[in-house]
Amino acid sequence: VSPPRLGCGSMGGMLALPPGQGPHQVGCTDVMVGHTRQGLFLRLFYPCVPGAGAAEPLWIPRSEYCGGLADATLGRRWCSALLSIALGSCKVPVSWNGPLKPRSSGYPLIIFSHGLGTFRTLYSSICTELASWGFVVAALEHRDHSAATTYFCTAEAGTEEWIPFQRVPQGQKEFYFRNKQVHQRAQECVRALRLFQDIAGGRSVPNILHQGWDLSVLKDNLDLTKVAVMGHSFGGVTAVLALVKEPSFRCAVALDAWMFPLENLLYPEVPKPVLFINTEKFQTPESVAKMKGLSSRNSQTRIVTVLGTVHEDQTDFAFFPGKLFSLIFGRRGTLDPHKALAITSRAALAFLQRHLELQEGFAQWDELLEGVGDSVVLDAPFSRSHL
Repeated sequence: VSPPRLGCGSMGGMLALPPGQGPHQVGCTDVMVGHTRQGLFLRLFYPCVPGAGAAEPLWIPRSEYCGGLADATLGRRWCSALLSIALGSCKVPVSWNGPLKPRSSGYPLIIFSHGLGTFRTLYSSICTELASWGFVVAALEHRDHSAATTYFCTAEAGTEEWIPFQRVPQGQKEFYFRNKQVHQRAQECVRALRLFQDIAGGRSVPNILHQGWDLSVLKDNLDLTKVAVMGHSFGGVTAVLALVKEPSFRCAVALDAWMFPLENLLYPEVPKPVLFINTEKFQTPESVAKMKGLSSRNSQTRIVTVLGTVHEDQTDFAFFPGKLFSLIFGRRGTLDPHKALAITSRAALAFLQRHLELQEGFAQWDELLEGVGDSVVLDAPFSRSHL
């Protein structure tokens, strides 16, 4: 019997991320601005000029992230080496630093916020999918100690300062700790939007990672009247709060939002529509009640549940082979991950077309927003009557 392969091709590898299904090829670059914690770090996904032989970026950009992931997600430092071997060579099926495909009317923009204990690259499948349909997607890496790990480059040449994942300190109430984080995260989403506004305004923004990809190419290729905010779990509630903080965000898409960290005072303040796409097993009745509170205030807010999915199915981990997934997370969803991604992205696209007023064909998926379709229902499964 030959040993299992730990490489990462699409053939029998540890992780095979799907390419985008939309009409555009997708490019990708990393952007870091500023030499302090107050700067920003994000991975940009965008429609690119089709090019042969473009390099693909690593899914886990550096070994430090394996350590952070082992620590934050699994609470088991010893897994770090194992993760490095299993995942270290996995690639994302996008063109690294590929040239932006110009668009005179400009692309709409999505700011994406990651979940607790993850980082900017672990949502590559959904970000790639959205970019392939004609969006620029900025996947942030938050610096509130909620990322598995992250870093910034200080002004001193070549030095990095790492920001480790932090658990709730002993004796501190979880709500206060997480509430402070969610406000910092939402503020980072607003700062990311300011960054793109600066670029669109012709201001020179140096990317201190020196990728050789010039941010100024975005200047005439973004439509900043069409901006949405999106996120998963802790990132989902971050997206909801960002709507309160920044009027330029026209709507939010919240994937299995963890509603706990947001103070009740703020729920009446959410002015714009939110699409909540939940998995079957994660939400609590309290959390869904908060979502319903928002939908009673804004008739355009929608709550749908994708049946046969678990919380991690909305991350790239869904594309792990079954055994590896079960080893790390326990039970996995019964719905095929490609199908789950298609439902999630199509519902999001239909919602974004409606609220960003796009002239695309995404209205063909409108029925998903009403919970009509295979594997999708309105509201949350446990709130359906059993009579």
